[in-house]
Amino acid sequence: MADTAGRQMGLPLYAVLKGKTMNIMSLLNALPGAVAQGLIWGIMAIGVYITFRILDFADLTVDGSLCTGGAVCIMMMLKGQNVWVSMVAALLAGMAAGCVTGLLHTFMGIPAILSGILTQLGLYSINLKIMGKANQAINVDKYDLLVSLRFIRNVPLFKNTILLVSLIIIVLIIILYWFFGTELGCSIRATGCNDKMARAQGINTDFNRVLGLMISNGLVALSGALLSQYQGFADINMGRGAIVIGLAAVIIGEAIFGKIFRNFGLRLLSVAFGSIIYYLVLQVVIWLGIDTDLLKLLSAAVVAIFLAIPTWKARYFSMGSKGGKA
Repeated sequence: MADTAGRQMGLPLYAVLKGKTMNIMSLLNALPGAVAQGLIWGIMAIGVYITFRILDFADLTVDGSLCTGGAVCIMMMLKGQNVWVSMVAALLAGMAAGCVTGLLHTFMGIPAILSGILTQLGLYSINLKIMGKANQAINVDKYDLLVSLRFIRNVPLFKNTILLVSLIIIVLIIILYWFFGTELGCSIRATGCNDKMARAQGINTDFNRVLGLMISNGLVALSGALLSQYQGFADINMGRGAIVIGLAAVIIGEAIFGKIFRNFGLRLLSVAFGSIIYYLVLQVVIWLGIDTDLLKLLSAAVVAIFLAIPTWKARYFSMGSKGGKA
């Protein structure tokens, strides 16, 4: 095939093979960046996991709160604030957004999906006001960023983006594992598992929903703060499609590691792994030359297929196994 292609293009075989080798090298060179981006989005995916799997709440706020975290972090750093202070402020801003969604749902009785959409819609204007325009750039040479595209290779170990984000994820998983093992954390899990039974046990389910949404969107905003530093700017559309990426990471992680990782902490880790796998696949897709305009369609198809797998297993494969046993 390579020889035929080379002859058709008027190129010798060694030139074609050299070109293929260089293409593979370009893919390998791009993989560390894909891993770093997957880890950053993995924090967002953990937040999606909390609402989607623990609270059983379809929260669409994340598309807006991701941008809110990035906008708050970048603007505070541009005003001279420390990177850690800026990231904490981004976390609190995300928690405030989650609180609004929770109150719309519990206090005002608005359905879960609509409450998330309303908050997301309002955040668009708020994010524009925070940044003053559609995007704000930050220069890695002028500001002390925690993560950056430049910190992937040829940097001291303590500045390596992949290592730093990995440590942040480990710390977050430890904190979440401890919190959801407490009485309050267990009550949040009970609320998502069986709302009526939780209320019968005297649990304030409305409070738990609001708190769960605050934790979730706080993590999403923290991911946005890291992402804006990594890419060097905050943009009003940076959160568009974030819910699809988060769901893809959750579903891929569960499909691949679900039978291996039974522990709650390891399940959170599997979500981060799912995010990394998602971005590695996207990188391979881009390397293969597939139209990048189709990436969102590919993501939607991947999520739909993985969501359908449990239903297909129960409907078709279990019936086949029962018939075989009979």
